[in-house]
Amino acid sequence: MGKMRNNDNKLYVLDTNVLLHEPFAFLSFQEHQVVIPMTVLEELDHIKDRKKDVSRDARIAIRALDDVLRDASPEEMLAGVDLSTVAKNCTGKLTIVNDHMFEDAVSGLPGDENDHRIINTALHLQQLKVEVKVVLVTKDINMRLKAKGAGLEFVEDYRTDQLIDDISLLTSGYKKLDGDFWQHVKECDSEQSGRDTYHTVPRNLLNEVFINEYLLDETGHFAARVVDYDEEHIKLLDLGFERIMGRSAWGIQPKNVYQAMAINALLDPHMDLVILTGPAGCGKTLLALACALELVIERGMYDKVIVTRNTPEIAESIGFLPGTEEEKMMPWLAAITDSLEVLHKNDENPVSSRNYIMEKANIQFKSINFMRGRSIQNAIVILDESQNLTASQLKTIITRCGEGTKLICSGNLAQIDSNYLTPVTSGLTYIVERFKDFQGSSTINLNGVVRSRLASFAEENL
Repeated sequence: MGKMRNNDNKLYVLDTNVLLHEPFAFLSFQEHQVVIPMTVLEELDHIKDRKKDVSRDARIAIRALDDVLRDASPEEMLAGVDLSTVAKNCTGKLTIVNDHMFEDAVSGLPGDENDHRIINTALHLQQLKVEVKVVLVTKDINMRLKAKGAGLEFVEDYRTDQLIDDISLLTSGYKKLDGDFWQHVKECDSEQSGRDTYHTVPRNLLNEVFINEYLLDETGHFAARVVDYDEEHIKLLDLGFERIMGRSAWGIQPKNVYQAMAINALLDPHMDLVILTGPAGCGKTLLALACALELVIERGMYDKVIVTRNTPEIAESIGFLPGTEEEKMMPWLAAITDSLEVLHKNDENPVSSRNYIMEKANIQFKSINFMRGRSIQNAIVILDESQNLTASQLKTIITRCGEGTKLICSGNLAQIDSNYLTPVTSGLTYIVERFKDFQGSSTINLNGVVRSRLASFAEENL
């Protein structure tokens, strides 16, 4: 009888998509051993020369592996190369395994499919190293199912960049308080600063708060935003429920309190990043565009509006449509032109008004492919459909924003089209959690469909 498996001693077999998702993923397993099958290196080699965005990640992964294995002998590569030389927090070993030497009969998944070879590697190691917990790590859900069915005990998703375990735990950007807020307040210091009123209340009124989190109560009269807090006190900006419901942008009035909070955040010049989440039809794109036009044309605070979104194939290609970059992007950004039509549908000549506004606001349609390397100054960037982007893709866009630029990210986590993303691993979820306590950002979940009663019924019942 073999030795009992030691769950503290683990061996991780990485799939190709893990390295494409995060090229330095092999450094994320601390003291445990990491195995990369030869098939993974072959797949990276085939991908690196494609004219797609994912090819860049393949090249980065290959170079990162070369930095570790460059001076290692074949014997050392088989035994495991120490990873502490390239990462201080990683004390494990990296091993390259020639999986072409293993028989297909081990797994019961015959053929030359790369997925089967990688599963076969994990199963072979599971039989060979009975004292170690062998774990296959892959972003491919179907591959995880096949591996389990083939007899592999431990299969996991790569979740190092996953900040929450359940999408229901994702912050909505606001709290609804029971009863009348002021009935719970025993002491309060208020101060006036220009037209704004600030209240400092005890911290024990709320269990957990974040910077720029909105507070509402059941009376429908209280609305505030957290502007600062410490272990003892919370400082609130008094917004007033009727005041925020009375604000408008480019002729658009909020239809519910969620839209009112979104308009408040979008029109605030101190908010460098505004994240809008929510179901289809809740008004994310319309509000973003209306507030952008208000800030650019009416207030003159920004020079232009740049609109972008992920294109099919996970933002890899904008295809072979004829025309310029902007003309190629038009089919993917129809939601923006639809919103412009709604904003100017009552004009005497809606088409002329729309064209005039696009020129006046300097609205530019750009592809994410060409955002890398840019430095965008004094502009409003609207990133639509951002739920289909990874954390690294969103980082690429956010780091392009220079001085005086406001970024608006909108997305619906229920409409993810990516093969390897789920609501909890989406880049949109990642930035909501990462930026929830950043002084210059605000998140609003637009809870409620306002597009039509048909859309509202479909969202709730289909």
